[in-house]
Amino acid sequence: MTLRDLRLPDQRHPEKAHRPDQAQPKKPDWIRVKAPTSAGYKQTRDLLRENRLSTVCEEAGCPNVGECWSQGHATMMIMGEICTRGCTFCNVATGKPQTLDAFEPGRVAHAVAKLGLNHVVITSVDRDDLDDGGAEHFAQTIRAIRHRSPQSTIEVLTPDFLKSTPGALETVVEARPDVFNHNLETVPGLYPSVRPGARYFHSLRLLQRVKELDPAMFTKSGIMVGLGEDRQGVLQVMDDMRAADIDFITIGQYLQPSPKHHRVDRFVTPEEFAGYEKAAYGKGFLMVSATPLTRSSYHAGDDFSRLRDARLAKLGRA
Repeated sequence: MTLRDLRLPDQRHPEKAHRPDQAQPKKPDWIRVKAPTSAGYKQTRDLLRENRLSTVCEEAGCPNVGECWSQGHATMMIMGEICTRGCTFCNVATGKPQTLDAFEPGRVAHAVAKLGLNHVVITSVDRDDLDDGGAEHFAQTIRAIRHRSPQSTIEVLTPDFLKSTPGALETVVEARPDVFNHNLETVPGLYPSVRPGARYFHSLRLLQRVKELDPAMFTKSGIMVGLGEDRQGVLQVMDDMRAADIDFITIGQYLQPSPKHHRVDRFVTPEEFAGYEKAAYGKGFLMVSATPLTRSSYHAGDDFSRLRDARLAKLGRA
């Protein structure tokens, strides 16, 4: 069997190879970031390579990788680097994943301890090939980090477990992460073209169920803008999230990874993001991050501290 070279676009995204090219508009000044060059960046990169760990920072082509890695922050991506879904916005490779690595939870825990992380974010590819969608692997990773770094707070950014056996979500929640994040990604009307393998109301219900299982657990979700949604659609998603008792919303600009991916409809201005932030706080979110460069895990540690403080302040007012 010939091994795929995931650096080649046609092999990384075979499901997108037949799609017509979409023009990639020039980024405005407020989106541009410097190439990563710092010593801290290289140190983090080398530690991750040494432990054979994947990160969503690299696999998804995050624009903030230089800033985060220079500070020793990275979002670990478990269960391999090949996803069973083919979302049109995403740069993670698609195809048939490899067998789970039983030693990965321990390697992640070692890297977290070595980096001295106060707050760690663990995400994964979708694993529709596994009965539990990888829920037990998430739980093992959480437990391994708790054992090695009991002082670290843990945030998980999970798949939707849409095709998993019953009890998958419960397995992750019972491992007691501090924050449970699952991204809605976009407004429901764009799901068929942006997130065809997912279901909007299933994802929303997943987050609502977390709160039912553990009311003290923080929940978080995010969307991208610039995919073709309108303001009213974004405000409706905020209302849906609040109805599911979600604590924290992230809103960031969609950036097109390649000509084969979903096109950028427009670049949303910083002023519009400020308007979204104001609206979200007005709807009762404890924490909001809404800027062009916001990503699910961007400044996650600082945001977690503010989230905790916001809950304490709210309880103090009650």
